[in-house]
Amino acid sequence: MSKIRITKEFNFEMAHALYGYDGPCKNIHGHSYHLSVTVIGQPITELNNPKRGMVMDFTDLKQIMKPIIDELDHATILDKSTPYIKLAEGNPLFKKLVIADYQPTCENLLADIAKRLLSQLPDGVMLHHLKLRETASSFAEWYLADNMESN
Repeated sequence: MSKIRITKEFNFEMAHALYGYDGPCKNIHGHSYHLSVTVIGQPITELNNPKRGMVMDFTDLKQIMKPIIDELDHATILDKSTPYIKLAEGNPLFKKLVIADYQPTCENLLADIAKRLLSQLPDGVMLHHLKLRETASSFAEWYLADNMESN
């Protein structure tokens, strides 16, 4: 049986600031993010399985991604090392504040999403790659093949 890749796309709005950065992104600013999640597997072949012919139900993938998207959508994400957290905590302008263990770049955000998603997929389905578009002309990609540990 052939392996097939399927992709589900998600959109969310999020603000961040890159503390210590030497450009304008050191200031709090926002993006309209576009995330593509691609998984790979073999379509289900069992005759009595209602998901027969699917690698994975797109609705199931949407449900797996829901907590991640819900956390990030219309949130402000800041690195835990920034002193600006003190200004944001308790401030009504920052009701949805996410404190990250990393600098909230597109690259690091994508690695965090991959880490969270890897353990949530059903048996026989693997995360193939993620693509996070921060602007119309800028994006980061994460591929499982690039992140496999060689022993």
